[in-house]
Amino acid sequence: MSQSVWDATSLPNFTDVDVANIEADLEKLLKRNQEAIDACVSENTNPTWQSLVLPLDQLHDDLNNFWSPIGHLNSVKNTPELRAAYNACLPKLTQFYTDLGQNKALYQAYKTLAQSDAAKTLTQPQSEALTQTIRDFELSGVGLEGDAKKRYGEISQRLSELGSQFGENVLDATQAWSKLITDESELSGLPESALAQAKQMAEAKEKDGWLFTLDFPSYMPVMSYADNAVLREEMYRAFATRASDQGGDIKFNNAPLIDEILALRHEMAHILGFDNYAELSVATKMADNGQQVIDFLEDLAKKSKSSAEQDLAQLTAFAKDENGVEKLNAWDMTYYAEKLRQHKYSISQEELRPYFPMNKVLSGLFHVAQTLFGVDIREEKEFDSYNKNLQLFTISKDGEDVSRFYLDPYAREAKRGGAWMDSCRTRRRLSDNRLQLPIAYLVCNFTPPIGAKPALLTHDEVTTLFHEFGHGLHHMLTQVDVSSVSGINGVAWDAVELPSQFMENWCYEPEALAHIAGHYETGEPLPQDLLDKMLAAKNFQSGMQMMRQLEFSLFDFRLHMEYQKGISVQSVINDVRSKVAVTTPPEFNRFQTSFSHIFAGGYAAGYYSYKWAEVLSADAFSKFEEDGIFNKDTGARFRDTILANGGSRPAAELFAEFRGREPSTDALLRHSGIAA
Repeated sequence: MSQSVWDATSLPNFTDVDVANIEADLEKLLKRNQEAIDACVSENTNPTWQSLVLPLDQLHDDLNNFWSPIGHLNSVKNTPELRAAYNACLPKLTQFYTDLGQNKALYQAYKTLAQSDAAKTLTQPQSEALTQTIRDFELSGVGLEGDAKKRYGEISQRLSELGSQFGENVLDATQAWSKLITDESELSGLPESALAQAKQMAEAKEKDGWLFTLDFPSYMPVMSYADNAVLREEMYRAFATRASDQGGDIKFNNAPLIDEILALRHEMAHILGFDNYAELSVATKMADNGQQVIDFLEDLAKKSKSSAEQDLAQLTAFAKDENGVEKLNAWDMTYYAEKLRQHKYSISQEELRPYFPMNKVLSGLFHVAQTLFGVDIREEKEFDSYNKNLQLFTISKDGEDVSRFYLDPYAREAKRGGAWMDSCRTRRRLSDNRLQLPIAYLVCNFTPPIGAKPALLTHDEVTTLFHEFGHGLHHMLTQVDVSSVSGINGVAWDAVELPSQFMENWCYEPEALAHIAGHYETGEPLPQDLLDKMLAAKNFQSGMQMMRQLEFSLFDFRLHMEYQKGISVQSVINDVRSKVAVTTPPEFNRFQTSFSHIFAGGYAAGYYSYKWAEVLSADAFSKFEEDGIFNKDTGARFRDTILANGGSRPAAELFAEFRGREPSTDALLRHSGIAA
């Protein structure tokens, strides 16, 4: 068996990141890489895997190993100095990758290899990697000449700058708003955990009272529990107008950036021969074309709308009958929904919190992974860290280490919101035949520990952790040794959410919850009556939730599919809402200006992937419902088909191999409590 690479150099050294020299160091590395690529191409008259692909993989890896900790720190420990260095480097990286994608000699070398006799001896992952690489060259404009080529490069540069600026504006606009309350009577209804957190935040700023921000762990409890409608409205307005022309500092307004991003994406698609950016996006996904995506979303909307209308009618009637409220405002919806949930099921997220201390949830998560996939997970104590709450874990299987992951769980200042998994290292076979093992970053923004209490998660946060860990498993349990199709690499974007959404299911299974939940003081399991209520409430208002996700998906896809000069972004979202939404947000709502997934992330004309993959994940989980949710054979089969193969085979093929048939939407509608 070949030796694995697992030494000090395999982990990033965060404290050694020299911000002052990032730009100069990157320039040196890019120059070295470019010279090595040129030499590799000129020497490869009869290219082989060993002479062409492996050396280039090593160059990519060197660049990733340099840039990965910098990009990660920019997201989780943002400083003005790091941000400036990061933004100075983006154009250089973009230029390097644009030139690489348009390197005709390199493209020709890959095509020569693909058409050679040597290609017949390649493994399935090598062959798939070659096919995808050639496709990616073509989608990067390798065939462009003259003005078109030059313009493509300019667009790539500008889009990279705009995406970064968009994300920074959202972060800055979020951080620019806070509210200090000194009169506790204004905070009635708020749970103890939210008050304690607000108190702790005020103390950290050396202020008396309770400090609230637009970070989700601070914002959400106010929207859910605060009896003070004026406070709810104020926070809702601030949140719904972040980085827009409607609220806060106009210098963070993302609306002009959105217009420019859409225009440039459309122009780029045209240069590459596509009608619109949506068709360019779908070219690398499971969906065959844009119309198939629209049909899929509209079909789900048609099947779910009456359920959403029933949800709204029930909520409206409850607010009126129980509380005398004639009109539900946007800032009332979450508040009365929480009251209705408690009225119907006598349960709230807050009541569950004491049963989900972070350490217990983690051990439960690891138990699920261990049972299903035959892996062991241990914590490492000695490693280079950038924050006291950062943890590092090693995953092993049959006594051998297979991967590692960092967990950065809590919300804090200078850390971007949301939750995500990112690749730190990719599994691949090196030229000396040793194996580089994968490493992942798992980042969340949970409510941090308060005082002497451990971090206590809501059930929603537990589900988020399982979701991100599912992405992590996809990256870390891969058995593919070819970097471009290893782990999450090369996986069709609309299938990439399959393992993450699949893992969420165990958060609702009594057999799994026995390991995930335990009272933080006594260790007692989740009481049966609480468990029953939680499961009964699982699909509470799921029709409205489904329609909300479909609204976002249709808005994103239609925006990119129907784009034309002068298009009004607001009119597209308004039209989508008129067709699928059961409630219309107020006129001032500008959710799109903080929709980072599609304007600063990888989900442009791809947000539908969440729903597309949810169909796959619900259907995959239904196999466990048939066989037993901890059935080791079914778990091993999921691991060995879906997780192990990464992007080395088409997602539809892997799904059919696991499930024994094509996917069906029935399981998703059933799991959501929506009658098909």
